[in-house]
Amino acid sequence: MAYELYYWPSIQGRGEFVRLALEEAGAEYVDVARQDGIDGMMAGLEVPPRPPFAPPYLRDGDLVVGQTAAILLHLGPRLGLVGESEADRIWTHQIQLTIADAVAEVHDSHHPIASALYYEEQKTEAARRAGDFRDNRIPKFLNWFEQVLAANPAGPRHLVGDRLSYADLSLFQLVEGLAYAFPQATERALSSTPKVVALHRLVASRPRIAAYLASDRHIPFNEDGIFRRYPELDG
Repeated sequence: MAYELYYWPSIQGRGEFVRLALEEAGAEYVDVARQDGIDGMMAGLEVPPRPPFAPPYLRDGDLVVGQTAAILLHLGPRLGLVGESEADRIWTHQIQLTIADAVAEVHDSHHPIASALYYEEQKTEAARRAGDFRDNRIPKFLNWFEQVLAANPAGPRHLVGDRLSYADLSLFQLVEGLAYAFPQATERALSSTPKVVALHRLVASRPRIAAYLASDRHIPFNEDGIFRRYPELDG
C-alpha cells in the first residue's frame, strides 16, 4: 500500500523534508492534496482517535503520524534511511529535532508576532528578528552541523554513520531554504562550514534526488512557505 502524505499542495514547507525521504528511497506514495486538492485532502482523512495537530501527516495503513520529525522517525527504518542501532536512531532523531528548531526560527524571522498577521503588518519586528537570525543563529546552527560532521567516527561525509540518513536529506533541505531566503547571510556562514557544503552537494547529486528536483513534483520556493525571500531581511 502506498504511503499517503497530507500537506499543502503549493508550498515546500515542512512537508518537503518528508518528500525528500520518500523520493530518495523510491517509495510509493501519494501527495494527497496535489492529487485531490485541499478539499480532497481534508475529506480523505477521517479524524483518527489521536488526531495530528496540523500538516504534514502521513498515513501508513491504519497508522497516522503527524509532525515532521515523528514521521521521519517512523519512516527511517522502513526506508533504510537510519542506522540499525538504537544509538544511531536516537542521534538521527535528535539531529532532526535540531533542524526543526532551525525551521521554526526561519518562520519567526518573517512572522515574529503572529502567524495570523501578514508580513506587512509586522515588518519592523521582523527586521529586528531577522537581523539576529541572520547574524547569530544561521552561523550557530551551521557551525553545529559542521561539528557533528567532523566528529562522526565513520567520517565527515554523513551526519550519522557511514551512509545516507534522513538527517542528511533534511540538512540539505535546510541549506536549500536558507540559501533561498537569506542568500547573502547563508553564503557567509557556509564559507566557514565546508563539510556542510560537501554534504549538500552530495545529496544534490543523488540520482533520485536530482531527478526529483528536476521534476514537476518538486514545488519551487515561494513567499507563501516557510522559507521566504524578502531582500530587506537579508541585510
